[in-house]
This record gives sequence, structure tokens and C-alpha cells, in this order.
Amino acid sequence: MTDSLLDQALVEEATKKSGLIWVRGAGAARALWHVWHDGAAHLVGDGPGEQPLPGLADGATATVTVRSKDKGGRLVGWTARVVELAPGTEAWEAAVAELKGKRLNAPDGEEMPARWARECRVLRLEPEGALVDPAPGSDAAPPLPTPATTRHPIPAALPRLLRKRRRA
Repeated sequence: MTDSLLDQALVEEATKKSGLIWVRGAGAARALWHVWHDGAAHLVGDGPGEQPLPGLADGATATVTVRSKDKGGRLVGWTARVVELAPGTEAWEAAVAELKGKRLNAPDGEEMPARWARECRVLRLEPEGALVDPAPGSDAAPPLPTPATTRHPIPAALPRLLRKRRRA
């Protein structure tokens, strides 16, 4: 009994303090931002401009790995039951209120909850069972394909222009 309470406390404290968690559903593990609320990690995604949540279906299980905020290493792993919250329910409203406060650079500010209700999924990852031992070795994977590109090299004259500004 004591071990399960300590495990639960470890999961809660580590997950609360970490900005990202690695979640492995049916596919590859993904780094996802989350909020710890009411004894579970809550995620929002699968909508325009939000994080993708592939392989996370209602009623499925997922493996969550929590990283250290300061060193970035794996702290604890746990198994979660995935629950999709229905828009408009009391649980959904409470989760969205917490998520809204943590969402950075939202394009629509106060309209965000309405957009999430129309276009996104809000998931609750409830810890269940004992801790999972994070596998030794690297979980490194090749980067996912993206349309993002790198910038072009800076113009050759830019350093001279910047030096002139400093002198003035």
C-alpha cells in the first residue's frame, strides 16, 4: 500500500513539474505539452494549430515518460488510461480552464475554448498500475517530416550594417 502511494506521489509531482511528457500510444512516442489537473495529465490537440495526438484513442492505454525539467533525462514512466472528455461536460470545462492558462501563443485568445470544443480533442491520461521502468538506452528516432525550412544565410553586408549602428 505504501509503495503505491509513493509511486502515485512520484508520478504526480514529476508530471506537474515537467513542461513536456513523452506519450506513446499506438505509434511512436511524441513530446506533448500538458497540464496536471485532478489526478491526471490533460492534453489538447488534433485540431488546426494544435499538437497532434496520434495513436491516442478513448479507452486505449498509453505509456507516459516524464523527463527531468533541469537535466532532460527520464525520471519516471507510467501507464495511463486514455479518456476523451466530451465538450461541455463539467470535467471538460475544468480541464480546459487549466489548459487555457498554459497554452502559449494562442492565435485566438478568449475564443480558444470554443474552438477547442468545435475542432479539437481534450484527453485525460489517468495513471493506472505500477510504474513502468523506462527502457535503458536511447529512444532517439529520426525527426518527423515537416514543411518547415531553415532560413537562408544572412546577407554578407549585414555584419557591417550592424557595426555602423553600434557606433552611432
